Amino acid sequence: MTRRLDVAVERFPIAGAFTIARGSRTEAVVVLATITDPEGRIGRGECVPYARYGETVESVTALIRDQAEAIAAGATRADLLLRMTAGAARNALDCALFDLEAKQLGRPAFEIAGLSAPAVATTAYTLSLRDPESMEEAARKAAHRPLLKVKLGGVGDPERIAAVRRGAPDSRLIVDANEAWRAETIEANLAACVAAGVGLIEQPLPAGEDALLADLARPIPICADESLHDRAGLDALSRRYDAINIKLDKAGGLTEAVMLAHEARARGFSLMIGCMVGTSLAMAPAMLLAHHADYVDLDGPLLLARDREPGLRFDGSLIHPPEPALWG
Repeated sequence: MTRRLDVAVERFPIAGAFTIARGSRTEAVVVLATITDPEGRIGRGECVPYARYGETVESVTALIRDQAEAIAAGATRADLLLRMTAGAARNALDCALFDLEAKQLGRPAFEIAGLSAPAVATTAYTLSLRDPESMEEAARKAAHRPLLKVKLGGVGDPERIAAVRRGAPDSRLIVDANEAWRAETIEANLAACVAAGVGLIEQPLPAGEDALLADLARPIPICADESLHDRAGLDALSRRYDAINIKLDKAGGLTEAVMLAHEARARGFSLMIGCMVGTSLAMAPAMLLAHHADYVDLDGPLLLARDREPGLRFDGSLIHPPEPALWG
């Protein structure tokens, strides 16, 4: 028997709705890759196809299945970097191979990745985009959390920012515009963020239309999300951004994400470790980088009505490293 690759599509309901500038959804649709070796050991990896990057559940599933023969023949994580482009499909396979390798070697995945042992981290908790009054109420309910991530949407954002600060006067705030700001509004929105004591701003302008950030006074650090996927994109961020958001689904797996983190640090960028809305299985590999980051945003399971069993352990906003039964 050679290694066998199985692919499944799974759906997990979101608690309420998750809304950003590009739309709203009520469930997380994830793709699960499972690799089984001849001795029956299993490695798993989860990814979230993202329409913003031209991905669908069908296209990602097909890309994973296209690698079945290579996986059966013994393809490695290094091979995947050459065989596939960065994206959700490669992430699922890369994380599955990491998990399988940890089981085969009897070593934790962090050692295999050349990292120090993961530790408990504080994750941001996301407030969906809504009208200012609703966001103030949501902030009030989440005011016990030390770090809130506020989704913004363009028109009316200064009012939303002020409303969230009223609702959560003591929480640290990150705002994420998801490319919704424009050249004519960015300075007013920045001023509103300064007034609210925001600590970080994610992707204010559309990717490809962010050149003006290089000459803009940035009283608050600005973090690239949609403008960066993997190491190949770092050069384009020069002078425009102060931080980068590393997501495994963008980078195409933990293997690339580790190298991206090292190179970004060497260039002076601060790091955020982020996620799509997925289950604990998608967050677990990212936890290996969490204690190397300035900001952690791995709250996907907290936004779900139902998570995997076993899942990650959360104590409020504290997220614990994964147990081997989950991943790694």
